[in-house]
Amino acid sequence: MNSVNLNLGFQSFSRQLSPKLFSRFFTLVLLISSLIFSFSVFADEYRPAYLALKQTTENTFDVVWKLPSTKQNQVLNLQVQFTPKVKLIKPKSIRPAGTATIEQFSIESEKGLIGSDITISGLKNAPTEVLVRIQWLSGVTETARLDANKTEFTVVGTPSFLYVVKTYLTFGFEHILEGFDHLLFVACLIFIAGTWRRILITITGFTVAHSITLTLSALGLVRLPIVAIESVIALSIVFLAREIMIKNDQTLTWRFPIAVSASFGLLHGFGFASALSEIGLPQTEIPAALLAFNIGVELGQIAFVTVLLLSAKLINKIWLSTKADHIVKIKKFEQVGALAIGVISMYWVIERISGF
Repeated sequence: MNSVNLNLGFQSFSRQLSPKLFSRFFTLVLLISSLIFSFSVFADEYRPAYLALKQTTENTFDVVWKLPSTKQNQVLNLQVQFTPKVKLIKPKSIRPAGTATIEQFSIESEKGLIGSDITISGLKNAPTEVLVRIQWLSGVTETARLDANKTEFTVVGTPSFLYVVKTYLTFGFEHILEGFDHLLFVACLIFIAGTWRRILITITGFTVAHSITLTLSALGLVRLPIVAIESVIALSIVFLAREIMIKNDQTLTWRFPIAVSASFGLLHGFGFASALSEIGLPQTEIPAALLAFNIGVELGQIAFVTVLLLSAKLINKIWLSTKADHIVKIKKFEQVGALAIGVISMYWVIERISGF
């Protein structure tokens, strides 16, 4: 097949994305938005637990164990378990800290912690995760991420390159898929872009922009208050919802969606960096960890976009109606859908501003 035929075929397939396919695509987005809203409003909000160990001598460590609470102010029933050789040398002190409870104590192990296991009991049945960080006297930082499928890990001391890459790649991939606000923003961008070519350009702009601020923030070169950033991220979705509802093809958003995706992408990058700061960067493999996390975020984003577009394609095949009188109904549905997304996003804005 020559290049002319390939180009004609691509253009033909691109035209299938708009407007019918994307009106059905918007149905899918609205459904996802409703589910997100249900989880956000009616489900308990669980934040990750945090276990920090700081080496003070060759065999002793100061421990900080932060346990999140539910919206009913119930502390999650999670316990840190060390091997029998680890002894408590400083009694536990417990204090409240906002929506969490913090335990502080000190431990000692005659042969150190390298090679020993740390287990979080109760995690298998808990809808949360635990971020673990060990700071060694040498300056090396070891990190781990535990959840219901992995409730323990073995302390290695100096993590290998492959261990760092695997850990941060997984963390980045899972983080973007759990970031409902980021996903909804991307979904709105896809709807506005409309064709494969514009989608590719728009998503690329978003990727480049948030990669820049993610790197700058993770390295400590630029710092912004996270509550304000998260609030503006929610406002960015409100902005796109308004653009979809009005649907003025002459606005900058509809003519050049990459301008919007890149601008707001800078803010979303700070949101990604906030999640990365919770687990920290290993001092011996900072470039590898940062790159792996960023790649993980992009892989998750690609997976999400692929599933949405394939689902929209499937919906288009099932919903074959092409009657002209459906055009008005489609436009009304788009406006209602945009309004719903805007309401959901404004709820997030108010919720996050209340955290100031």
